Amino acid sequence: MKVERSIQIAASPEQVYEVIMNPACLAEWVTIHVALEDAPAGALEQGSELTQKLELAGRCFTVRWKVVENRNAERVVWQGRGPMRSHAGVTYELEPIDGGTRFSYTNEFALPGGPLGRVAGPVIKRVTASEIDSSLDRLKQLVE
Repeated sequence: MKVERSIQIAASPEQVYEVIMNPACLAEWVTIHVALEDAPAGALEQGSELTQKLELAGRCFTVRWKVVENRNAERVVWQGRGPMRSHAGVTYELEPIDGGTRFSYTNEFALPGGPLGRVAGPVIKRVTASEIDSSLDRLKQLVE
């Protein structure tokens, strides 16, 4: 499944990048973030790993993330592993536009559970999209 969203933020790509690559800021803008179980101190870079506890649709779960691509203030790609062999990929793209930034967020994920996962998929996709929209609004408020 894939969810794509974007938002314009009245701040430079460097300012947005500084926030999104700081694990200490996750609680301030990611609506499904519950806690960091393990993360490096300071800004993340390519190869950085962190373990994050999330809550979506009333369910808590842990995802182990790794930054697999990091182009400073342009593009960041994360790969994550969750419970029951679930996995996700998240891409951040930052584009300078009109004195600010177009921040694009793509989340591709595979749910566990075979046919049951496929049945629940549309509901999870809808909830995920709503949470991403809320997270991007919070990021905009935080950075601006």
